[in-house]
Amino acid sequence: MRTRRSSRWLVGISAAFLAFLVSPIAPAHAAPGDGVPVPPKTGLTDKGVGAVSDADKDFVIKVRLAGLWEIPAGNMAVEKSNDPKVVAIGKAIAAQHVVLDKLDRDAAAKLNIDLPNTPNSDQMFWLQEMRQAKGQQFDQIFVDRLRAAHGKIFPAIATIRASTRNDAVRKLAQETNQFVLTHITLLESSGIVDYGSLPTAPAPANPGSGPVPVDGQMLAAASTSGGIPGVSTTVILIVLAAALVVGVITSMRIFRAR
Repeated sequence: MRTRRSSRWLVGISAAFLAFLVSPIAPAHAAPGDGVPVPPKTGLTDKGVGAVSDADKDFVIKVRLAGLWEIPAGNMAVEKSNDPKVVAIGKAIAAQHVVLDKLDRDAAAKLNIDLPNTPNSDQMFWLQEMRQAKGQQFDQIFVDRLRAAHGKIFPAIATIRASTRNDAVRKLAQETNQFVLTHITLLESSGIVDYGSLPTAPAPANPGSGPVPVDGQMLAAASTSGGIPGVSTTVILIVLAAALVVGVITSMRIFRAR
């Protein structure tokens, strides 16, 4: 009886360990929900300390302009669309822009930046397009116009976040980035984004060059970092698994002989 119990115990432990070795490491997933994204506590300050460039001012104004037309656009989606997905997307984007607009106005007040109170001419034209459209045509215009607009401001946010000298603008860029990426994801979840109509990225002036040059040594180091040079992690796991199986079989034979 002791021999059988010992054998079963060894097999069970070995199987569990083997499963751990060969199982892929899955990334953690956020809890489901469509609420307003809460910016993380990054330790960023927003006291308005630091020089404010013209690019900083333009960014704060553009965040305000985004809310001035996307809030009514989202509300129109709730009222006019017959697609539950589009209705939910419009409701979420409108609600989240109310929060982002408050953050933007607070930053502008600290920095004495005058903000507009009406959308610009392009945004007013897009809103008029939506007012005149119905049914599926409305859904397509709503999704495509907002997706294109978010795609344009997305790289601008990264530039400001990386370069600004002002702490309030830096924090606003951090917060805006989170909202805009959420909105891009929401719009794409509609399944009707016309990706072919989106503007393409300009060709790089010097392909392959950048602030961090990439060469053969860097690629080689990246492929072997944290392991044995020239040997992949997968090979190591397979060898360990095979050795474990051999050890289990040998142990079982010894117990049976006894």
